[in-house]
Amino acid sequence: MKYTIQQCANFIDHTNVKAYATKEDMKKLCQEAMDYGFKMVAINSGQTSFCHQILKNTNIHTGAAIGFPLGQMSIKAKVEETIDAINKGADEIDYQLNITEVKDKNFEYVEEEMRQIVQVSHENKKICKVILETAYLSKEEIIKICEIAKKTKIDFVKTSTGFAPVGARTEDVLLMKQIVQNQVQVKASGGIRDAQTFKAMLAHGATRIGTSAGIKIIEELKKEAVNGFIDIEEVYENH
Repeated sequence: MKYTIQQCANFIDHTNVKAYATKEDMKKLCQEAMDYGFKMVAINSGQTSFCHQILKNTNIHTGAAIGFPLGQMSIKAKVEETIDAINKGADEIDYQLNITEVKDKNFEYVEEEMRQIVQVSHENKKICKVILETAYLSKEEIIKICEIAKKTKIDFVKTSTGFAPVGARTEDVLLMKQIVQNQVQVKASGGIRDAQTFKAMLAHGATRIGTSAGIKIIEELKKEAVNGFIDIEEVYENH
């Protein structure tokens, strides 16, 4: 599959979820997203209103991280944070699921949490993503969550927060894509810092890439483009 540089940039969620990020950092993040044509800025929910005001007249989405990065709070708390972020201008919601409930095999809880957050997101016509944090999950747990994702009609399953010891892995992206097929999209995030890794994630089925290295990746892609195009062999289609 061939992509233009602009198409590649539009796969990227330009990310700064550091606890010490300042308003100047947020201004810079938003300006870079506009300069490069990234899809979204991925931020902590407390920064939502500030970034929305900068980006509201552009095509760049404001994406709020919910229950971030551990996901260890009640469903009610996550739903309220989601509503608050939407009211402050969030276009997309990336929420961290409760891994404790996954490990305890309480998949009814996992499904109910996902269903409620998807419902409030979709009622407000917002995109919703669930973060699995695949570094902590078994293959069977990843499969189960992806099956729940199909049932709840969430928009994306996402690999990682970037705070775990391991981020996105191509084998996890491929597994997730094989389970959700075309019913749910896959976002790869965590540790994606160069063009080679970016291309590998797309090849294995990701349609969105979360990274703080988006500028570096696009500049590397520009250098290797042939007649303005990047060629990515889609591994997923061969399975």
